[in-house]
Amino acid sequence: MDKLKQIEAFVSVVEKGSLAAAALEENITPVMLGRRIDALEKRLGTKLMHRTTRHLTLTEQGSVFLDHCRKLLGDIEVAEKSIAEGRHKATGHLVVSTPAAYGRLHVAPHAPAFLANHPEVQISFNLTDRVVDLVREGYDLGIRIGGAIEPSFVAVKLAGNRRVVCAAPEYLHRNGIPKTLDDLAQHNCLAFNLQGGQQRGWYFQQNGKPVIIRAQGNLDCNDGELLHRWASEGLGLAWRSTWEIQSQLASGELITVLDEYALPHYDIMAVYPQQRHLPAKTRFFIDYLKEVYSQPDYWTRP
Repeated sequence: MDKLKQIEAFVSVVEKGSLAAAALEENITPVMLGRRIDALEKRLGTKLMHRTTRHLTLTEQGSVFLDHCRKLLGDIEVAEKSIAEGRHKATGHLVVSTPAAYGRLHVAPHAPAFLANHPEVQISFNLTDRVVDLVREGYDLGIRIGGAIEPSFVAVKLAGNRRVVCAAPEYLHRNGIPKTLDDLAQHNCLAFNLQGGQQRGWYFQQNGKPVIIRAQGNLDCNDGELLHRWASEGLGLAWRSTWEIQSQLASGELITVLDEYALPHYDIMAVYPQQRHLPAKTRFFIDYLKEVYSQPDYWTRP
């Protein structure tokens, strides 16, 4: 027999004053309720109450046990209420991992407005270009841009995005516009480098198949914002995400080339471990970012 049901039966009988009244409240028979109390006393090895047809009297041990049982049931009620509220009201500590530049520009700046509407939430951001292990490292949510998502995770699209080759008009005027991927060999490509100076390739799609180009140039670094700045200054071609350069594309400060080779899907996604009930703090923050990004002029604002 369930221990919790035995405890609930004991408290109910004491508070209602009789088996009959408690059984009516619980919508079970007095006999069944009596069996639960008998089982409880047998398990504890002590008499908790003296029962007659008209009176119910607690023993000394029963009085002590009653206080503990009431506290236990009260704690359970508080715990269940907090979980129920957590599904509908955003509370608690939200830990978010996001790519450094993207988080700096498009995630962290929106946190104050979100917290103003959800004052019982605390947010911690980890801005890193490393793909973190959300579960092992204790994150509630990760922001990812493109790439494969593990089967044990849920991915929610926040906004569309593409990776494009771009340059300032003056660079293209001086050096010409590349028409094919082979033409990149004749251009100064501002590449992202890895540890030891090895350059990371640029990814494209050609004839329906992925292609990696080892872009070469006289400048490379491991900081995307610096590559963006160099491209804006007319120093070469850069392979950047539209979330980073959309306002400059709209103003004509940067121009894309080789668009027909761009990867079709490089979306911005919110990623979290699969779970039966997603906490409100996580669900509300995802919904809030989607709402912000859906504003018609959001990505083209200077």
